[in-house]
Amino acid sequence: MAKNKEVSKGDKSIIAVEEALTKTEKFFEKNQKILLIVVGSIVVVVLGYFGFKKLYLEPKEKEAQEQIWVAQRYFEQDSLDKAIKGDGNNLGFADIVDDYGMTKSGNLAKYYLGMCYLKKGNFQDAIDQLKSFDGEGEIVGPMAKGAIGDAYMELGDADKAVDYYIDAAKMKSNEFTSTMFLFKAGFAYEDLGKYDKALEVYKKIQKDYFKSYEARDIEKYISRCENMIKK
Repeated sequence: MAKNKEVSKGDKSIIAVEEALTKTEKFFEKNQKILLIVVGSIVVVVLGYFGFKKLYLEPKEKEAQEQIWVAQRYFEQDSLDKAIKGDGNNLGFADIVDDYGMTKSGNLAKYYLGMCYLKKGNFQDAIDQLKSFDGEGEIVGPMAKGAIGDAYMELGDADKAVDYYIDAAKMKSNEFTSTMFLFKAGFAYEDLGKYDKALEVYKKIQKDYFKSYEARDIEKYISRCENMIKK
Protein backbone atom coordinates (compact mmCIF):
# COMPACT_ATOMS: atom_id res chain seq x y z
CA MET A 1 0.00 0.00 0.00
CA ALA A 2 2.83 2.36 0.89
CA LYS A 3 4.30 1.75 -2.57
CA ASN A 4 1.03 2.67 -4.28
CA LYS A 5 0.82 5.86 -2.26
CA GLU A 6 4.36 6.81 -3.28
CA VAL A 7 3.55 6.20 -6.95
CA SER A 8 0.42 8.25 -6.56
CA LYS A 9 2.38 11.18 -5.14
CA GLY A 10 4.88 10.86 -7.98
CA ASP A 11 2.10 10.88 -10.53
CA LYS A 12 0.65 14.02 -9.00
CA SER A 13 4.05 15.73 -9.23
CA ILE A 14 4.38 14.82 -12.91
CA ILE A 15 0.87 16.11 -13.60
CA ALA A 16 1.66 19.37 -11.81
CA VAL A 17 4.81 19.86 -13.90
CA GLU A 18 2.93 19.10 -17.09
CA GLU A 19 0.21 21.59 -16.17
CA ALA A 20 2.85 24.25 -15.48
CA LEU A 21 4.50 23.56 -18.83
CA THR A 22 1.14 23.80 -20.56
CA LYS A 23 0.44 27.20 -18.94
CA THR A 24 3.90 28.44 -19.98
CA GLU A 25 3.33 27.24 -23.55
CA LYS A 26 -0.04 28.96 -23.63
CA PHE A 27 1.53 32.18 -22.33
CA PHE A 28 4.19 32.10 -25.07
CA GLU A 29 1.58 31.34 -27.72
CA LYS A 30 -0.62 34.20 -26.52
CA ASN A 31 2.22 36.75 -26.23
CA GLN A 32 4.45 35.49 -29.03
CA LYS A 33 4.33 38.69 -31.08
CA ILE A 34 5.07 40.94 -28.10
CA LEU A 35 7.93 38.71 -26.94
CA LEU A 36 9.45 38.65 -30.42
CA ILE A 37 9.24 42.45 -30.62
CA VAL A 38 10.91 42.82 -27.19
CA VAL A 39 13.70 40.36 -28.02
CA GLY A 40 14.16 41.93 -31.44
CA SER A 41 14.40 45.39 -29.92
CA ILE A 42 17.07 44.23 -27.48
CA VAL A 43 19.08 42.68 -30.31
CA VAL A 44 18.79 45.88 -32.37
CA VAL A 45 19.96 48.02 -29.43
CA VAL A 46 22.93 45.75 -28.68
CA LEU A 47 23.99 45.53 -32.32
CA GLY A 48 23.43 49.27 -32.74
CA TYR A 49 25.67 50.03 -29.76
CA PHE A 50 28.53 47.85 -31.01
CA GLY A 51 28.10 49.20 -34.53
CA PHE A 52 28.14 52.79 -33.26
CA LYS A 53 31.24 52.09 -31.20
CA LYS A 54 33.12 50.31 -33.98
CA LEU A 55 32.06 52.35 -37.00
CA TYR A 56 31.75 55.82 -35.44
CA LEU A 57 33.48 56.20 -32.07
CA GLU A 58 36.73 54.38 -32.87
CA PRO A 59 37.46 56.39 -36.06
CA LYS A 60 36.50 59.59 -34.21
CA GLU A 61 38.86 58.69 -31.37
CA LYS A 62 41.72 58.25 -33.83
CA GLU A 63 40.99 61.66 -35.39
CA ALA A 64 40.78 63.30 -31.96
CA GLN A 65 44.13 61.85 -30.90
CA GLU A 66 45.73 63.26 -34.03
CA GLN A 67 44.30 66.71 -33.27
CA ILE A 68 44.78 67.06 -29.52
CA TRP A 69 48.56 66.73 -29.27
CA VAL A 70 49.13 70.06 -31.06
CA ALA A 71 46.76 71.85 -28.67
CA GLN A 72 48.53 70.17 -25.74
CA ARG A 73 51.86 71.48 -27.01
CA TYR A 74 50.48 75.03 -27.14
CA PHE A 75 49.15 74.57 -23.60
CA GLU A 76 52.59 73.50 -22.37
CA GLN A 77 54.09 76.57 -24.09
CA ASP A 78 51.47 78.76 -22.37
CA SER A 79 50.12 79.84 -25.78
CA LEU A 80 46.60 79.72 -24.38
CA ASP A 81 44.73 81.39 -27.25
CA LYS A 82 46.16 78.91 -29.77
CA ALA A 83 45.53 76.06 -27.34
CA ILE A 84 41.87 77.12 -27.11
CA LYS A 85 41.14 78.22 -30.69
CA GLY A 86 43.79 76.44 -32.74
CA ASP A 87 46.37 77.88 -35.10
CA GLY A 88 44.46 77.85 -38.38
CA ASN A 89 45.79 74.45 -39.40
CA ASN A 90 45.13 72.47 -36.23
CA LEU A 91 42.12 72.49 -33.96
CA GLY A 92 42.19 73.95 -30.48
CA PHE A 93 40.60 72.40 -27.41
CA ALA A 94 37.29 74.24 -27.94
CA ASP A 95 36.74 72.69 -31.39
CA ILE A 96 37.96 69.29 -30.23
CA VAL A 97 35.35 69.37 -27.45
CA ASP A 98 32.65 70.33 -29.97
CA ASP A 99 33.65 67.84 -32.67
CA TYR A 100 34.91 64.91 -30.58
CA GLY A 101 33.25 65.36 -27.20
CA MET A 102 32.10 61.73 -27.02
CA THR A 103 35.61 60.34 -27.37
CA LYS A 104 38.24 59.88 -24.66
CA SER A 105 40.43 62.54 -26.25
CA GLY A 106 37.44 64.87 -26.52
CA ASN A 107 36.77 64.35 -22.83
CA LEU A 108 40.42 65.12 -22.02
CA ALA A 109 40.13 68.29 -24.10
CA LYS A 110 37.42 69.47 -21.66
CA TYR A 111 39.98 69.30 -18.86
CA TYR A 112 42.60 71.23 -20.82
CA LEU A 113 40.04 73.79 -21.99
CA GLY A 114 38.92 74.33 -18.40
CA MET A 115 42.51 74.81 -17.26
CA CYS A 116 43.11 77.29 -20.10
CA TYR A 117 40.10 79.33 -19.02
CA LEU A 118 41.28 79.22 -15.41
CA LYS A 119 44.71 80.59 -16.41
CA LYS A 120 43.06 83.31 -18.49
CA GLY A 121 40.82 84.37 -15.62
CA ASN A 122 37.58 83.17 -17.24
CA PHE A 123 36.54 81.47 -14.04
CA GLN A 124 32.91 80.59 -14.79
CA ASP A 125 33.89 79.12 -18.17
CA ALA A 126 36.58 77.12 -16.37
CA ILE A 127 34.02 75.77 -13.90
CA ASP A 128 31.61 74.80 -16.69
CA GLN A 129 34.25 72.90 -18.66
CA LEU A 130 35.85 71.18 -15.68
CA LYS A 131 32.45 70.05 -14.38
CA SER A 132 31.74 68.45 -17.76
CA PHE A 133 35.06 66.57 -17.67
CA ASP A 134 34.69 62.92 -16.66
CA GLY A 135 37.95 62.08 -14.96
CA GLU A 136 38.82 59.49 -12.33
CA GLY A 137 42.58 59.22 -12.86
CA GLU A 138 45.14 59.26 -10.08
CA ILE A 139 46.22 62.82 -10.85
CA VAL A 140 44.02 64.40 -13.54
CA GLY A 141 40.70 63.64 -11.81
CA PRO A 142 41.66 65.33 -8.51
CA MET A 143 43.40 68.18 -10.36
CA ALA A 144 40.19 68.95 -12.27
CA LYS A 145 38.10 68.86 -9.10
CA GLY A 146 40.60 71.05 -7.24
CA ALA A 147 40.78 73.51 -10.13
CA ILE A 148 37.03 74.05 -9.79
CA GLY A 149 37.76 74.97 -6.18
CA ASP A 150 40.41 77.45 -7.38
CA ALA A 151 37.89 79.06 -9.75
CA TYR A 152 35.32 79.42 -6.98
CA MET A 153 37.94 80.98 -4.70
CA GLU A 154 38.74 83.51 -7.42
CA LEU A 155 35.03 84.28 -7.67
CA GLY A 156 34.93 84.91 -3.93
CA ASP A 157 32.89 81.81 -3.08
CA ALA A 158 35.05 80.10 -0.44
CA ASP A 159 32.14 77.90 0.72
CA LYS A 160 31.91 76.15 -2.65
CA ALA A 161 35.67 76.19 -3.07
CA VAL A 162 36.33 74.31 0.15
CA ASP A 163 33.83 71.58 -0.81
CA TYR A 164 35.68 70.96 -4.07
CA TYR A 165 39.07 71.03 -2.35
CA ILE A 166 37.95 68.39 0.16
CA ASP A 167 36.44 66.24 -2.61
CA ALA A 168 39.65 66.54 -4.64
CA ALA A 169 41.77 65.54 -1.63
CA LYS A 170 39.61 62.46 -1.05
CA MET A 171 39.44 61.27 -4.68
CA LYS A 172 42.83 59.54 -4.75
CA SER A 173 44.88 59.46 -1.59
CA ASN A 174 48.47 60.44 -2.36
CA GLU A 175 51.11 62.87 -1.13
CA PHE A 176 50.70 65.18 -4.13
CA THR A 177 47.05 66.01 -4.82
CA SER A 178 45.67 65.09 -1.38
CA THR A 179 48.05 67.35 0.53
CA MET A 180 47.83 70.16 -2.02
CA PHE A 181 44.06 70.39 -1.78
CA LEU A 182 43.85 69.77 1.95
CA PHE A 183 46.24 72.69 2.33
CA LYS A 184 44.08 74.86 0.06
CA ALA A 185 41.00 73.75 2.00
CA GLY A 186 42.72 74.95 5.17
CA PHE A 187 43.23 78.41 3.68
CA ALA A 188 39.62 78.49 2.47
CA TYR A 189 38.37 77.55 5.94
CA GLU A 190 40.52 80.31 7.44
CA ASP A 191 39.07 82.74 4.91
CA LEU A 192 35.63 81.74 6.18
CA GLY A 193 36.72 82.14 9.79
CA LYS A 194 36.30 78.41 10.43
CA TYR A 195 39.60 77.93 12.25
CA ASP A 196 38.49 74.68 13.87
CA LYS A 197 37.94 73.16 10.42
CA ALA A 198 41.22 74.57 9.15
CA LEU A 199 43.02 73.09 12.15
CA GLU A 200 41.43 69.73 11.40
CA VAL A 201 42.75 69.55 7.82
CA TYR A 202 46.20 70.87 8.81
CA LYS A 203 46.46 68.16 11.45
CA LYS A 204 45.40 65.57 8.89
CA ILE A 205 48.31 66.63 6.69
CA GLN A 206 50.63 66.39 9.70
CA LYS A 207 49.39 62.93 10.66
CA ASP A 208 48.61 61.19 7.35
CA TYR A 209 50.99 62.92 4.92
CA PHE A 210 53.97 63.82 7.11
CA LYS A 211 56.42 63.14 4.25
CA SER A 212 54.74 65.61 1.91
CA TYR A 213 56.02 69.04 0.90
CA GLU A 214 53.12 70.77 2.67
CA ALA A 215 53.86 68.97 5.95
CA ARG A 216 57.28 70.61 6.34
CA ASP A 217 55.89 73.89 7.73
CA ILE A 218 52.46 72.66 8.78
CA GLU A 219 53.08 73.30 12.49
CA LYS A 220 53.14 77.02 11.76
CA TYR A 221 49.60 76.87 10.36
CA ILE A 222 48.42 74.62 13.17
CA SER A 223 49.72 77.12 15.75
CA ARG A 224 48.08 80.01 13.93
CA CYS A 225 44.68 78.30 13.97
CA GLU A 226 45.04 77.27 17.61
CA ASN A 227 45.79 80.90 18.53
CA MET A 228 42.82 82.16 16.55
CA ILE A 229 40.52 79.63 18.26
CA LYS A 230 41.71 80.80 21.71
CA LYS A 231 40.84 84.45 20.99
